[in-house]
Amino acid sequence: MQDLWLLLKYIFLGLFQGFTEPIPISSSGHLVILQELIDMENKGLDFLILVNFGSLIAVLIIYRNDIMRLIQNGIGYILSRDSKLKDDFYFIIYLIIGTIPAGVLGILFGDFIEAELNEVWIVGVTLLITGLALWIIRDLRGNKNEGSLTWKDALLVGLAQGVALIPGISRSGATIVAAMLLGMKQETALRFSFLLYIPVSLGTMILSIDTFIERNLSQVWALYTIAFIASIIASYGALKWFMNIMAQGKLKYFSFYCFIIGGLVLLFIS
Repeated sequence: MQDLWLLLKYIFLGLFQGFTEPIPISSSGHLVILQELIDMENKGLDFLILVNFGSLIAVLIIYRNDIMRLIQNGIGYILSRDSKLKDDFYFIIYLIIGTIPAGVLGILFGDFIEAELNEVWIVGVTLLITGLALWIIRDLRGNKNEGSLTWKDALLVGLAQGVALIPGISRSGATIVAAMLLGMKQETALRFSFLLYIPVSLGTMILSIDTFIERNLSQVWALYTIAFIASIIASYGALKWFMNIMAQGKLKYFSFYCFIIGGLVLLFIS
């Protein structure tokens, strides 16, 4: 019975982390709240990295055609200088530029954020901020597509991704808000946000390989694998659902959710 409960707990954690990662409600913030509500022990950095890698797999599956097109056209432009391929080549450059701020901010302030900003009351405040940001852009309809972006757009969206290192500030929410405030179309903002997630998540996974090597996971590898698979499934479903919500222009519902959860946290939990 105890083994069954442990199995269900890891399935739940994988589904929970996977579902909250793509949608603009802050998976890290919800994890802080969950730990406070049920006194859940911290599963460790290696577990969080693994389930986040599951989310990355889901993003790669959904955006596989865009990724293959960018790779082919990016290489094609380098080799041929065909102007028809220029937009995709520069889109790759902008993704690289947009990745830099989160990496730099993570190196400079990552330890401080982990030590000082994981308080549940802070998550309550930052969820309200996320909700307000989503409310501001709820009716925006930009006109910039991939071919209209600039390096400044990429840098500002990248800075927004860096700010989302703070629990309660949604990564997808922050990047989409920044992109739409800069005039991007919803579809362009969504694609840029999640393609920007790929190098950050992949880089985190590569840099954390030593964490997995140093820790003996022989006793929990089966549970970790189950949570990893659950994360892929939940992330895939959540991202597909979020894409549909974006297409219908209903971001305000995520705004309401963040207001409600942030308010409840400040009133009853913190």
